[in-house]
Amino acid sequence: MEKVMDCNSILMAAVLFSLLCLWTTTEGDLIVNITYLETAISKGAVCLDGSAPAFHFDPGTGSGIYSWLIHLQGGGWCETISNCQYRALTDLSSKNMQNISYFTGVLSSDPQLNPDFYNWNRVKVKYCDGSSYTGDIEEVDPDTNLHFRGARIFEAIMEYFLGQGMIYAQNAILSGTSAGGLGAIIHCDKFRLFLPLTARVKCISDAGFFVDLETISGEPLIEEMYKRVVALHGSAKNLPLSCTALSSDPNLCFFPQYVARHICTPLFIVNSAYDSWQINNSLVPRVADPDDEWTYCKKDINVCSPSQIQTLQG
Repeated sequence: MEKVMDCNSILMAAVLFSLLCLWTTTEGDLIVNITYLETAISKGAVCLDGSAPAFHFDPGTGSGIYSWLIHLQGGGWCETISNCQYRALTDLSSKNMQNISYFTGVLSSDPQLNPDFYNWNRVKVKYCDGSSYTGDIEEVDPDTNLHFRGARIFEAIMEYFLGQGMIYAQNAILSGTSAGGLGAIIHCDKFRLFLPLTARVKCISDAGFFVDLETISGEPLIEEMYKRVVALHGSAKNLPLSCTALSSDPNLCFFPQYVARHICTPLFIVNSAYDSWQINNSLVPRVADPDDEWTYCKKDINVCSPSQIQTLQG
């Protein structure tokens, strides 16, 4: 009997291949200039330091003019005032961002490297809020001048591209990497609502499935950090209502494992079983391993002891 892959399986295979190339640049890669969305400032949709949000955009051509791929950049989170102040001085603020971006992987314009999406409208949204695009607090402390407006940034950029033709989209993908991958999960159903009912819409999270787990010493450090992020940025009201309405602790809806089950839009997860960031920061941070018993295991899984492998598998 002939085996036939459905369209979802084909899409997933194409995206997985392209994501594997996303961070590898070559001499022939497309260089795309940055665009600052100055009109977003009047809506309060601004970066941590109050500057305009930004993106890189390569318009679609030919058969791809009615297809869109929106990619959310990642870069961790800030959960304290001092942490956010430092972040606002880095290239995670539009005042310090690089003016160009190399479009590789799923963003590549090379049909040989990216045969499925090379001629789509491709957008890389710059990450400058520190909350996976979920924050929204109106008040600004004049002593810090920090703006927590990630959710407004997401909406302002979506509205801008609706005006650039996304309102006529036939196909649309919301993707993201790391903290941007988490943003793609959280905003998946909201992204669907921006688009025509007839459009085919899917979401893809690359290395963004952060798990609610305790450290090897039994401390819920990642859960406590996420709660600080949600509280500082005022994110709870922008987390999916399908999750928060059913949860005794809405803060937990910042974790994909509690949100994903309620998402209606097709969602694809690309994540390493051995996620180095989560191993080093969620499961075995330095504070949980004072005797450095995990130092070599965290660098190379091949030298882990049987008991360490069992912990990782768990």
